[in-house]
Amino acid sequence: MVKPPVQRLTIPPLENGDRLNRYEFERRYAAMPNLKKAELIEGIVYMPAALRFRSHGQPHGWMIGWLFTYATATPSVLLGDNPTVRLDLDNEPQPDAVLLIDPAVGGQARLSDDDYIEGAPELIVEIAASSAAIDLHAKKQVYRRNGVQEYIVWQVLDQTLSWFVLEQGEYVELPIDATGILCSRVFPGLRLASTELLTGNMQQVLEVLQAGLQSSEHTAFIQRLNQ
Repeated sequence: MVKPPVQRLTIPPLENGDRLNRYEFERRYAAMPNLKKAELIEGIVYMPAALRFRSHGQPHGWMIGWLFTYATATPSVLLGDNPTVRLDLDNEPQPDAVLLIDPAVGGQARLSDDDYIEGAPELIVEIAASSAAIDLHAKKQVYRRNGVQEYIVWQVLDQTLSWFVLEQGEYVELPIDATGILCSRVFPGLRLASTELLTGNMQQVLEVLQAGLQSSEHTAFIQRLNQ
């Protein structure tokens, strides 16, 4: 009996810890259509484990709902859920959420011909449970170096939320105003009642956001984008 030829993989599969450049990372990622998420951070491949509901899925949904409400009320602001972002040759993360200004009206990132984000979105959000060490260290440095203007890290297990803003090349934490609200500097009107978010009081979170959407600074921001 003649045995059929052995089928050999021509493209190696992605594995946690692989050291690759962005082009090889994309080649291997594209050859694994069933793989839902993998990231390249400082030339190292990270592939997250299965995501739990209360430590990731639900917080992720709440954050997307908050950002979606803002984006739908703000023409020329784009929301992405888990998009691949080409930052540089060693870094291609897949953040939990991004908010960016349309490049057609002056946003700093752009959409490539093959429909990926290239460059730094204005705002990136990460939901950090088991990934907290990466999100607060390696990713934070990558985002800072590439010019991501604002970076939110929700450490679900620690019940803390940090909102970093880029000042003179370094990240500093955004201060809470006198009413206990965090207010974006890049996206006027984007307000977050962080304590209510951490406790799951989304009705209050959206009420605070609605007040921001009705503010004069949000109106002026829309006018500026549409000039």
